[in-house]
Amino acid sequence: MRLFEELDYRPTPIGPLVLRRRREARLDVDVIEIKLGEEHLMSDLFTVSEIALAELGLAACEGDALDVVVGGLGLGYTARAALAEPRTASLIVVEYLEAVLDWHRTGLLPLGPELTGDARCRLTEGDFFALARGTDGFDPETPGRRFDAILLDIDHSPDALLDARSESFYQPDGLRRLSAHLKPGGVFALWSDARPDPAFTERLASVFAEARAEPVTFPNPLTHQPFTQTVYVARKG
Repeated sequence: MRLFEELDYRPTPIGPLVLRRRREARLDVDVIEIKLGEEHLMSDLFTVSEIALAELGLAACEGDALDVVVGGLGLGYTARAALAEPRTASLIVVEYLEAVLDWHRTGLLPLGPELTGDARCRLTEGDFFALARGTDGFDPETPGRRFDAILLDIDHSPDALLDARSESFYQPDGLRRLSAHLKPGGVFALWSDARPDPAFTERLASVFAEARAEPVTFPNPLTHQPFTQTVYVARKG
């Protein structure tokens, strides 16, 4: 049994990207994880809050036949949870790193075949933050298209960024530009690795008609202690 295996390595514009599988001896399980440089981006050992991002965001949406955007593909857990919502009619996943798209399309990542095999789901390469700033939006085939929900999981938190591309996004003007891509009553939901930040919730409330922070607490199997992350949910007026 291999204790560690590097599945792929790719240089990217924001640093070297590594997909690896390792044996977590303390739990007797294999773990799939992605690293960007020295940073741990994601692991399939902790997926509760990524799933909650889709569940909480879409639960806040009204109506049927929802058109949804996910910013950040990662290991695919948010996208899969969005597709598990029966009201989801279409899903566009915007991913900046070509390697991550390749890993899903080739089946190197476990959820890849499920996502690429769902006719409602389209994986697209793009800079989510640049698209949010622009007027054409997130669907390259339909410029200006608006959505019922936009679910974002890219940075660690609004204050802990992967790189400078997103620095202005979390300010009122950046959030206002994002809201233009939502239908009236549409929902923006954001994943954060940190506990709820009242200052960011207030910033959301300055742009959206409703805004709240939902703590997502789950047991950390490595520390045997509860761990809390956050999903922010905001509704356009």
